[in-house]
Amino acid sequence: MITIKSPQKARQLIAKTKAKGLCLGFVPTMGALHRGHLSLIRKARAESDFLIVSIFVNPLQFGPKEDFRKYPRKIKQDRASLLKEGVDLLFFPESAAIYPEGASVFVYEDRLSKVLCGKSRPGHFKGVSTVLVKFFNIINPDIAYFGQKDYQQGVIVKKLVADLNYNIKIKILPIIREDDNLAMSSRNVYLDDKARIKSRCIYQSLALARNLIRKGRRDTDKIILEMTQLIRSKARVKIDYIQILDANSLTKLNLINGKTLIAVAIYIDNVRLIDNIIINVKK
Repeated sequence: MITIKSPQKARQLIAKTKAKGLCLGFVPTMGALHRGHLSLIRKARAESDFLIVSIFVNPLQFGPKEDFRKYPRKIKQDRASLLKEGVDLLFFPESAAIYPEGASVFVYEDRLSKVLCGKSRPGHFKGVSTVLVKFFNIINPDIAYFGQKDYQQGVIVKKLVADLNYNIKIKILPIIREDDNLAMSSRNVYLDDKARIKSRCIYQSLALARNLIRKGRRDTDKIILEMTQLIRSKARVKIDYIQILDANSLTKLNLINGKTLIAVAIYIDNVRLIDNIIINVKK
């Protein structure tokens, strides 16, 4: 596995690789790799001739009161995992190489990013979109892989690729869960045993919604009310949002119809956790 920090050197190597007609797969990460990341990497490895993984804790997508400084960084373990998975290139740039002094050009998505996590974390998707445009320009992948846990991010990335005319296929792969159904996340390491027990209410609320829909319930406000009541009955946590939206447009639904996103974000002991499920209801 080659490790490169310089965007210029990465671009030069990748250009030579592309010239050979090889298919380039790309998995962007912020490190602290877990089984969710590895599921993306393994899918990309199976579908790519040359596989690139980036590790970059992107400062632009963290708010001023968020956990940028304490975000887990485990580069030694991550490198060992990537080597084991047969990754060809680790792109591991410094922040100054991605955001040089005086940088003043950023990328905004102006509709899909205004709901869910975008509403709760102003500027977050500006950071995500900006860094991905930079990485797509440097790496020029054929296929890029993302996880469903960050569902809104995936929808925005697809829109970004379409609107900016990138010739990149975006693949969104299923959520990988812990044994207790908690969605895999690098932030799970912040949870102590008591917080971990509390976190079970997230998936329980999603499972409740799915069961209600299967029984014929369609009123989104009533489903959200029952999800809220379940969460509050299980644990004293701060609910950021519980929303039921059209899975493609991320617009609010009054009645469930078609491909539907049910998304939850809560704080447990100041740790923000998100999760979601997709329900397909025939019109």
